[in-house]
Amino acid sequence: MSTSVNHLKLIDFKYVKNIYSIKKPITSFNDSLEVEGDKSLSIRWALLASQATGKSKAINILKSEDVFNTLKCLKMLGVKIKFYKKICEIDGLGINGYRFKKNIILDAGNSGTLARLIMGLLIHTKNKIKILGDKSLSQRDFYRVITPLEKFGARFISKKGKLPIIIKGTKSPKSIEYRENLGSAQCKTAIMFAALNTKGTTTIKAKKSRNHTELLFKYLNIPIKIKKQKNYDLIKVKSVKKINSLNYKIPSDISSCAFFIVLTILAKNSKLRLTNVNINPSRIGIIKILKKMNAKIEFKNIKNYKGEKVADILVKSTKNLKPINCPTNLNSSAIDEFLVIFLIAAKANGVSNFKNLAELNQKESPRLQWGSKILKLLGIKTITNKNSIKIFGNPNLTVNKKIIIKNFSKDHRVFMTSVIAALAFGGSWYIHDKDSIKTSFPTFLKKIKILNK
Repeated sequence: MSTSVNHLKLIDFKYVKNIYSIKKPITSFNDSLEVEGDKSLSIRWALLASQATGKSKAINILKSEDVFNTLKCLKMLGVKIKFYKKICEIDGLGINGYRFKKNIILDAGNSGTLARLIMGLLIHTKNKIKILGDKSLSQRDFYRVITPLEKFGARFISKKGKLPIIIKGTKSPKSIEYRENLGSAQCKTAIMFAALNTKGTTTIKAKKSRNHTELLFKYLNIPIKIKKQKNYDLIKVKSVKKINSLNYKIPSDISSCAFFIVLTILAKNSKLRLTNVNINPSRIGIIKILKKMNAKIEFKNIKNYKGEKVADILVKSTKNLKPINCPTNLNSSAIDEFLVIFLIAAKANGVSNFKNLAELNQKESPRLQWGSKILKLLGIKTITNKNSIKIFGNPNLTVNKKIIIKNFSKDHRVFMTSVIAALAFGGSWYIHDKDSIKTSFPTFLKKIKILNK
């Protein structure tokens, strides 16, 4: 048996054949953390920088597999990229400036964001491009981007709308009108990226979802108009001949911060400040939900940075957590955080209901089912179907048994949620596929160590 990291001071935390074991809950802490850059913004910045004219630089870009796969794909398309110190520099090729050999293959790994978004930038390419993904990504739906991108004139070869997919662009992509009903920011962004290469104006009636792309377009002076409606945004994007380069300090990812927010709420007598976090209103569904459940969370030092709201998040341990009938209009802004939100519901004094969550099962694993499975292993009663879950909370929840988590399609969020559950509730846990965290949060376990000095 070998150990790749130091033992935590108060947590029995071992690494054996890519399995972590946790045998004691975390003790109280009072600390501050800075989490790595936002994954959504890191990928969007890199893709837009590749289409810009001139050099773009990013500080605090997330150094995860998803982002590195983005940079590898861009290099395959002829983009020059280099790292020095904490800066990533991309030498943009301009609109439709990609230069590459015939029949290249782009491997998106586990990143649905990369695979779907880059298709929007490839609708004008002359040669065929094959896009691959790992086993998990290859099981996910791509019709959601194939359908609108075909309307621009691009052609696709795929089996049942799944990877691998071959894309061949069109010489004269045309502007389109499209209604996006899924609340998928990836679908919406792929269409917006494609619109940059067309003649005329593309109109999208999009169900509300995270709006990082819209904010970046505005900051870069890309012609975009947005009319907000009750459940949809009407977005109009005109084609451009040039995108300005963008120097960007990427704020921390609230999806990564979510694990520490929940751990702090559930831990005893603890307090945590998370610094320089992206609190974009389309991403803070978790904060709104947890506040409704009586969690002690505050924003401090709020500021605007290149269109994005950024702040420190102060979190405190919370007793007397309340159950929730979660408003479905918060689903899209908390879609990546529901697994850890379910842990709060497990500790609440009453029954919580979450509905219209079928989109959770379009992620790396069937997350709604995994959320239910983790709760049942904790001893929490749930009633779960294809798109909803009812959680019967227990404010006195503690665990005193062996729990094994495995065969979860290497879903990074299942792994991290299991770690938080083990630290919060106790028990003897054996969690497989530790390397899954490289997808989005490679330093997750190092941050856990900081809270246990």
